[in-house]
Amino acid sequence: MDKTKLTIIEGWLSIIINSLLFILKFWAGTATGSIAIIADAWHTLSDSISSVIVLIGSKYSIKPADKDHPFGHGRAELITSMIIGALLSLIAFSFAKESISRLADHESVNYSTFAIIATVISVITKEALAQYAFWAAKKVNSSVLKADGWHHRSDAISSVVILVGIYLGGYAWWIDGVLGILVAFLILYAAYEILQDSLNQFLGKVPDSQQLIEIMEICNNIAGKDISAHHFHIHEYGDHREMTFHIRLSSETTLMEAHEVASEIERKILEVMDITATIHMEPLRVS
Repeated sequence: MDKTKLTIIEGWLSIIINSLLFILKFWAGTATGSIAIIADAWHTLSDSISSVIVLIGSKYSIKPADKDHPFGHGRAELITSMIIGALLSLIAFSFAKESISRLADHESVNYSTFAIIATVISVITKEALAQYAFWAAKKVNSSVLKADGWHHRSDAISSVVILVGIYLGGYAWWIDGVLGILVAFLILYAAYEILQDSLNQFLGKVPDSQQLIEIMEICNNIAGKDISAHHFHIHEYGDHREMTFHIRLSSETTLMEAHEVASEIERKILEVMDITATIHMEPLRVS
């Protein structure tokens, strides 16, 4: 199954299931007056909203390259991930503020059996969605599916925290407000992870150690000697990756010979690693 199909399936599953969970948890939170459960409900609804963004971003990212976008539209996926991260951050700050206000007013909550059932259902369902999103992300190497998976996982964790708090609620009036703050921090941490990963890819980064080993082997096998490949830069545009680096060749090498070596290395890197490379050639200076 290709990347677009998996993204669409995950997106629609998330929208439908999270909308139903939102109704269930919001009902339970309203019935008990629990800010933590209501916060968790809105966290769940934000998953549905983020999945709508995922579907829109996925559709746009597969558009082919054109005159104005010579590397394609793959970075739309990274922009989508950053929107999800920003959305999570806003939700976290909102519920942290509300929870602090509840603590200041000394408000307590009496949880019901309905709240317990709703929370258990949420934990199981959200972790199942997270596992599916992580599996799909790994299968097709999608940062946006990974981001959506963390969104599901953070919701499942926050529901676990609330479930623990329900059993402790009878012993401390402040438990609901504290849980609301904990849930807010869990959401904020998920946002940080998503934004950090997306921004690193968006800004460009060096290849990882395994990629460097592969590139060095390709260069040396083709040139027949160490040509000191260095100054690596890699840029990701969704499924399309561009890389530039330098190699050193003997000053006695003709321009045609240097061109042939560089072209063969570029061809092999594209074949083996699916990366479009551009090589800058330098003369090897012997002191």
